[in-house]
Amino acid sequence: MSGYIMDLRKIVGHRTLLQVGASVIVEDQQGRVLLQKRTDNHCWGYPGGSTELDERVEDAAARELREETGLVAGKLELFGVFSGKELHYVYPNGDEVSNVDIVFLCKEYSGCLCRDAAETEELRFFEAGKLPENLSPPIVIPLKAWEKKKLGLE
Repeated sequence: MSGYIMDLRKIVGHRTLLQVGASVIVEDQQGRVLLQKRTDNHCWGYPGGSTELDERVEDAAARELREETGLVAGKLELFGVFSGKELHYVYPNGDEVSNVDIVFLCKEYSGCLCRDAAETEELRFFEAGKLPENLSPPIVIPLKAWEKKKLGLE
């Protein structure tokens, strides 16, 4: 969790915060998506997290990708901006957020997969049409949009 969000939590407790996230949908050469099984809710999601004050969202996305997977982003392409009631989420610890998720697509990257054990139980690539059922609730809409585009259903 970002330092900024942690600082706010000390003041507001579990009350709903507007959270600006920067996330990355990583595709490998076979067109599969990289997902991480999260340690907080044990669901699958893509790498991402909160932006810090004055941080560019592209930099936050690249930082989160590196921290959570060990991969270094090459080119990041804006995939979409997602918000609304469907991205409202209550974390297992009771913290509540209204997410604005700025999602990037990354097909060019380097490095070796290395999970951050504090945030990630497992890293795995999945084919479009074969995503796991237990997706982390805030990423369902963006990830399903990626899947529809990938399958030509858009």
